[in-house]
Amino acid sequence: MSEHSVAITVNGKLFEREVDARINLADFLRHELGLTGTHVGCEHGICGACTVLVNGSTARACLMLAVQADGCKVETIEGVAEPDGTLNPIQAALSAHHGLQCGYCTPGVVMTLIELQRERGGAGLTESAVRRALSGNLCRCTGYQGMVDAALSVLALAEDKPVSD
Repeated sequence: MSEHSVAITVNGKLFEREVDARINLADFLRHELGLTGTHVGCEHGICGACTVLVNGSTARACLMLAVQADGCKVETIEGVAEPDGTLNPIQAALSAHHGLQCGYCTPGVVMTLIELQRERGGAGLTESAVRRALSGNLCRCTGYQGMVDAALSVLALAEDKPVSD
């Protein structure tokens, strides 16, 4: 096995570790850092349960090696809520709109919606745009209407900007 030094900033905190070249980012987060909110579902990048933000863009942590994240900023579900425990508006909306049930897919869904929120630049979104963004996150429990309703309740608030699709 080949060990490599990595320095990865996770949720604003720098972690420097020696890691096996073959460890994926999901296992690094879960087993090396104890951040178990990043779930591993299919291990093929299909289900979206392991979705995190790497330098602001969604990435499948099961497909990315930890050594590939060297020097990157990684955001996980553990870094989404405020330090005092106040939920991010997306998290609160998912709860209010029954957009979660067992919770296994929820971290990946939240990270996907956070990326969408940042990308929209204040413009509102249509239902079809939200559904398209969530198409890479599989959920077997809730169906998607609650997730879409939650996302729209937060993201469709156009600040005098046109709705985009």
